[in-house]
Amino acid sequence: MRVDKTGWTRRVAVALVGTAWVVATTACSSDGGSNEGTSSSSATSSDSARGTYLALGDSVPFGYRGGATSDFPNDGNFVGYPELVGEELGLGVVNASCPGETTASFLDSKAQSNGCENSLQSGFGYRTAYPLHVPYGSVDQSQLDFAVRTLTETDDVDLVTVQIGANDAFVCQQTTADRCSSQEELQTVVQTVQTNLDRILKALRGQYNGQIVVVTYYALNYSDPTGAATQLLDNGIAQAAQTNGADVADGYLAFKATANQAGGDSVRAGLVLPNDVHPSGQGQQLLADAVAAVVD
Repeated sequence: MRVDKTGWTRRVAVALVGTAWVVATTACSSDGGSNEGTSSSSATSSDSARGTYLALGDSVPFGYRGGATSDFPNDGNFVGYPELVGEELGLGVVNASCPGETTASFLDSKAQSNGCENSLQSGFGYRTAYPLHVPYGSVDQSQLDFAVRTLTETDDVDLVTVQIGANDAFVCQQTTADRCSSQEELQTVVQTVQTNLDRILKALRGQYNGQIVVVTYYALNYSDPTGAATQLLDNGIAQAAQTNGADVADGYLAFKATANQAGGDSVRAGLVLPNDVHPSGQGQQLLADAVAAVVD
């Protein structure tokens, strides 16, 4: 996601062997998304909750909707799959995700993000101007540091989810002369994501031996051969998860069957918001179902 009040880019296309790679990224749309769902703050818990659920990642778990600028000042306007999972499992949700987070900025808040702490166009970031679902300790605190501190200070964490990596591809597209169109560049992005995610998961494992679920990305159009690139990214993410004893919730398969009923188009199937790349309420529910299906 790029924070730019004049509009958002609808698609992220990275060529793979001469074809466009379209991933469901945290980039935002130039057109307004529908205001689906209502929620209180994601940093919620209840007396009946049997534990805490820590959700980490980018704009997909945040529940971000492209073009919903008027909703930005109130984090309760955004509902992601973590809130749905928390409700289903009876867990209090601490949703620390940030729209536009890359794997690098997740580790270090001063690193290049795609709109969370900063953007390629400016130092402006979403979390600079608008509230996240939870307050960080400082403007310089990274999402990883927030997560580690939460795990250190919270005794009842029963579940951690992580979804991160798609914005790395978008940054590559914006910073290469050929818009990240070579296979070598694509492989570099996947390797970077896998390496950084491995570091993230190892840091989480240093404080937490419970269940971690890593969520992969869906395709915007399953009838398009470019979905192979999304799967390549997902494979790198899954390998990092498996290396660190984490389970994988398959976001790609979560959307596939329903999208195929609409010719493979996730937007036409109602899973992705029109003129956007972010999940609709229905799409978020499918991601929640994918997470819940692998929770012990």
